[in-house]
Amino acid sequence: MKLDAIDLRILDAVQRDGRITKLALAEKAGLSPTPCWMRLRKLEKAGVITGYHARIAPRRIAPVASVMMEVTLANHRQADFERFERAISATPEIVACWSVGGGVDYILKIIAPDIDAYQRLVDGLLDRELGIDRYFTYIVTKTVKDETVLPVSSFTAAGEETAS
Repeated sequence: MKLDAIDLRILDAVQRDGRITKLALAEKAGLSPTPCWMRLRKLEKAGVITGYHARIAPRRIAPVASVMMEVTLANHRQADFERFERAISATPEIVACWSVGGGVDYILKIIAPDIDAYQRLVDGLLDRELGIDRYFTYIVTKTVKDETVLPVSSFTAAGEETAS
């Protein structure tokens, strides 16, 4: 899907405020409300906008441990990756998972009530024989930056195809 500067302004506005009114969005995009709303719907339908969320501060609810985990699988067949990814997708404490190139296969972000709960989760994953060869744990001691807003204003518009 080709995006222009107006589409990028719409994306920038809705990711900063998912509850923005139609009128305020139109003003930020530089359009009248109806064409702006039609563009927004087009972006949603095309899967560029995948949802709207409230950002929660977990430590305001209860103490939590944030953990980053590197995982390397023993085997690298497609079935091995699929089995691992299905298990990870079904585990709510694993809030993000990235398949990466380089020295490890995956990086996971895990939120658990405490380190003991994290270790029980890992033990459960190992017991399920998902093909984990080794893993490394990194306890988050301080969040320096955890931004959800993408810098869409720096993305290329005007006729260039966006990544899908």
